[in-house]
Amino acid sequence: MGLKYLHTMVRVKDLEKSKAFYELLGMTEIRRYDNDQGRFSLIFMAPPGQEDAPVELTYNWDGDEGLPSDGRHFGHLAYEVDDIYAMCQTLMDHGVTINRPPRDGHMAFVRSPDNISIELLQAGKAKPPAEPWASMANTGHW
Repeated sequence: MGLKYLHTMVRVKDLEKSKAFYELLGMTEIRRYDNDQGRFSLIFMAPPGQEDAPVELTYNWDGDEGLPSDGRHFGHLAYEVDDIYAMCQTLMDHGVTINRPPRDGHMAFVRSPDNISIELLQAGKAKPPAEPWASMANTGHW
């Protein structure tokens, strides 16, 4: 019996704000399904060349009062990045809080607008520790 990974689904409260966050990570919308009767949209986003492993953003048109709640029960999404320092700087420049800075040049955590924990991992070997990351404190939890 074979098993194939399809996608990870996260519920989002503000579709445009959430899409913009995942676009900052380098993802693009690869497919979309709008259901008028069910009043929801499914937006699939993935990094270029990785369309077989998307994140599904589920948006309920009439809102979801439970969002954003603390999504730690979910765990996190993890993405490898070419330059963890550059990615974290881009996110910070766009108002994203770096919850766990990449002090070790290897790993960082941020949260999406919907409180989904996102782990960023440096591709290959860790980068040498560098400021401002090396001395930056944690913010909140991840």
